Amino acid sequence: MTDIAFSPSKPSFSPLRLQTRSYAWQAAAVVLGTLFLALLSQIEVPMVPVPVTMQTFAVTLVGALYGWRLGAMTIIAWLAEGAVGFPVLSGGAAGASYFVGATGGYLFAFPLVGALVGWLAERGWNGNRVLLAFAGMVLGNLACLVLGTAWLAVMIGLEQAIAFGFLPFLVGGLLKSALGAATLKLFWSNKADPAGA
Repeated sequence: MTDIAFSPSKPSFSPLRLQTRSYAWQAAAVVLGTLFLALLSQIEVPMVPVPVTMQTFAVTLVGALYGWRLGAMTIIAWLAEGAVGFPVLSGGAAGASYFVGATGGYLFAFPLVGALVGWLAERGWNGNRVLLAFAGMVLGNLACLVLGTAWLAVMIGLEQAIAFGFLPFLVGGLLKSALGAATLKLFWSNKADPAGA
């Protein structure tokens, strides 16, 4: 199927067109992206040892809208804010201790997740192809769960990590992926896809 091909050249979908903007625009986008990530991090359902939050929705959406490079940079900037003490993590949490605790694996996974979803979006898994956008978001959420669970398994054992850090988040990951794909669709203009699909 040719319309799923991965083009190594320029992105096929960039609704914000940040790659063509000045560095000042891009810096402003990073700041706004970190605010968006911080805001959605406040939406949480407390669970032990890992809460359910809207962070993965925000991370995948930033990746898809910003592209893999700027998306990953924005997510790293947000994590750095949290590490130095700004209350931008889940439920207003802050501090380096969160990066070595039960949630550390998920936090370290976020830039990789944003980059993965951004890379896929740039190659056509975007708002013009909602099912592919959904699949890209699912892959991002799954990558986050796998990496976070692997980290958690070192702390509490594999069986417990799967039971408490993976399985409870599967349905939420699917729902957030659907919401992410629908949000991308809203950003899609009626212009022709530059990739020719």
